[in-house]
Parts: sequence; C-alpha cells; structure tokens
Amino acid sequence: PTGVTLAVLLARRGVKVIVAEKEADIYPLPRAAHIDHECMRILQEAGVADEVMATSRRVARYDFLNAKGDVLLRIGGADSIGPGGWPVANMIHQPSVEAALRRSLATLTNAELHSRWELKTFANGKEDVTAHIATPMGERTVRARYLIGADGARSPVRDASGIAFDDLNFEEPWLVVDVFVDDYSRLPTENLQICDPERPTTCVLMGEGRHRWEFMIKPGETAEQVSDDAFIEKLLEPWNVKGAVQVERKAVYTFRARVAEKWRKGRILLAGDAAHQTPPFAGQGMCAGLRDAANLAWKLAAVIQEETSDRLLDSYQPERQPHVRATIDMAIMMGRMVCTTSKWSAVLRDMKLKLARMLGKLPESPPSYPPISQGAILIGTAAAGSYFPQFVAEDGSLLDDLIGTGPCLISRADLEDCRMQPFRVQLAGWFEKSNAEAVYVRPDHYVFGTGGPVKLRESWSAAHKRGF
Repeated sequence: PTGVTLAVLLARRGVKVIVAEKEADIYPLPRAAHIDHECMRILQEAGVADEVMATSRRVARYDFLNAKGDVLLRIGGADSIGPGGWPVANMIHQPSVEAALRRSLATLTNAELHSRWELKTFANGKEDVTAHIATPMGERTVRARYLIGADGARSPVRDASGIAFDDLNFEEPWLVVDVFVDDYSRLPTENLQICDPERPTTCVLMGEGRHRWEFMIKPGETAEQVSDDAFIEKLLEPWNVKGAVQVERKAVYTFRARVAEKWRKGRILLAGDAAHQTPPFAGQGMCAGLRDAANLAWKLAAVIQEETSDRLLDSYQPERQPHVRATIDMAIMMGRMVCTTSKWSAVLRDMKLKLARMLGKLPESPPSYPPISQGAILIGTAAAGSYFPQFVAEDGSLLDDLIGTGPCLISRADLEDCRMQPFRVQLAGWFEKSNAEAVYVRPDHYVFGTGGPVKLRESWSAAHKRGF
C-alpha cells in the first residue's frame, strides 16, 4: 500500500511513475487492521477515502485488561473526529484498501502498475537509476530519476543498497487468527489487549465482516503446533464464539521493532516497512508507510519538475524518523505491558498501572506524536512543523476540498472570503491559539511557518528554490 499510495500522489502531481509489483495480484487475506485520521486524509488526497470508509468500522475505545478483566489502561475517543478531519481510529480490510488505491492509479495516464515484475538488479547512477526487471515477457530495463524501495520488511532494495537496520530489541512471536463474523452480537465492540501472563492476547475489530485475535506464542511452542485447527479452537473457547465466526486466516508473525540506518542513498529511497518496522500494538505500521508516501510525494515532484534542489530529499528521514521512533516506542511500551509472562511481574505491573490510573497519570485518549523539528520548516516561527488540521464544516464539507493539496498560504484576511465561511470560526480559533497572522501549509499538511503573509511567501519561495 505504501508504494501504490506514493505512486498515486506522484502521478496526481504530474510525475510519470512505474510500479513494479512482484506478485500477480493483491495479497487477498487481511494484514494491517487500522488507519488513523491523518492517514485517512492522505487517502482522501489519493481519491479513495470515501470508498475505504464504506467498508471500515469504528471503535470507541482501546482497553488493556489484566487476567481478571480489570481495566489497566483505557484509551477512549477513538470514534471521535481527529485533526485529520476523519475518525481517529478506522478498522480496515487491507486488500480492499489496496484495491481502491489501484483503481485510483488506473485512472491516471502517467502511471503504470505492472504485476509479476520482479526487480533483479539496479545501478544507482549520478543522473538516474537503471533497473533490470524480470517480467513475464523477459527481462526489461527501466531508467528512472529515482527508485523507491517500498518493498517490505525483507526489502531487496535495502539489502542491495547495503543499508543496515538499527534493531530496537523487541522480538516476539505471535499467532494471528482472522475470522469472518456471522454473529456480531457475540463479539466485543471495543479493541482489547488481554494482559494475561498465561497467554497475552489481542482482540480487535477489522474491516466489515471480520474480526481478529492474536495470541502470544509460549516458549517451546512451534508454529505448526499453534496453527493447528484444534489448537486454535481451544484458544478461542474462552471467547464463546463457536458458531459465530469462521477462520479465514491463521499465520505466525514475529513482531519486531527496527529502523533502517539510512532512508536515502543517492537516487534510492526507502519507504514503509523497508525503512522501519513497528510492533502492532499501537496500530501504526501501515500508517507509518502512508505518512512516508505523503512526505516524499511533494518533495519528489518538486525535485523532478526542477522547482528545487534534490537536497530537499535529505529532509525526508530527519522529518519522518522522530515520528516513526515515537510510534515504535509507544508500541514497544504497550507490547511490554501486554507481553509480561511472569505472574509476579504482572502483579507488580497491575498495581502500578491501577495506581497511575487512579491518579490520572495515564493517557485517556490516543497519543499525539512529535511535530517536525528540523527539515523543510521555518524554524523559530510559532507552530512550525506542527500538523495543520483539516476542519470539517457543519454540512460535512472538508477544508482540503477548498484549499487543495498544494502549498497553501492562509491569512486572517482570507477569513473574509465567502468561500471560507464554513471554516471561519475554526480557522480563527487556530490563528488565535497560534498567535499568528498567517500560516503557510506544506502539501503534506504540516506547517512550514507562521508570520506576516508577505514575509511567509518570500521565505517559502526562497527556501523552496534552494531545497530548504
């Protein structure tokens, strides 16, 4: 999904794109389960948000329970509208999301997606990349300005580029069981983490018609053993769902936390799982890849269309990596809370968390992640690097549908424009809170800077020309 999203965003900006897809078709079984409000906004730009929302499901909260069913941590507000203008948490069916993205890509005349094209070798040249690709019709050579390795955790592009991983020391094997749902009345309506040292378990909603359980694999258990139908039936017994669900998929995964040391090497860039891997406990794996695509799309387009220097691409990793590491840290924290298998450690954990919850020291809403602190921003101005919200009007219209996807200068004076009427109060509140006369918003919805409109326009133009 990262690569196809990036291809759509680039093609919509007038960039010619080829997607080389090794597989014959979309992987048909569920994988990613969640997309947040910011990533729904990215899918909005890609033209597929409404289609994705039609088959996704909302959930009000995310509960961490101990073996007795006591609440250790409750994250609420997941069904509210987030700063991205969409519900905070959206439980999805990944193959449906990918199919919608491919349909969007197919409408763009300057984009091609070729199935059963496997990248074999490439040369990272000074002026371009030469890629040798195995296709059903024989070997094909493709020359391009840039090669983006959005080719997964085992990324051949990353390996061939000699880029190492920084291992963040989290590695746990889990059994994932996806099911079709015949009777929703017998399933939980919230996402659950069961912090039971006997068998840590996850239970979450998925896209329409589906549900998922994940079970931690104990030492000594094998993948073959836990994947046996009888073993899975026993694991599901406490949930009392026999006859209410049918198993669609069972798979053993090792949840890892790793970040590539370099995300750019000359004309090669990494995105998605090729650049970083996060445990699933914060639901940010696919989201991180979509954010990579949004960050890269406008920068690659500006460079390829010779509006700016290619050193703009050097801001990609410094901007994205702190956010990625923060989401991974959050996922590891949640994972270690869940993956405690010592009963005594679990008792101590429960006591600490219950006390912290009583004292109001635990988060009660989805976490916020750090703003951009360096890169293509006007450092020293209020709100620079922060996420600029997409306001929703009373009639349901969205701000991005008015201001578009290019860089955008909005000033207090613009609030008098009749077209801004539906968003006037919300924008005025943002200006007041940020103590700003005007804001320059980047194409990926992050704030370049604030200040006077003339000075802001000049600053953006000068920075953009030199590659920031």
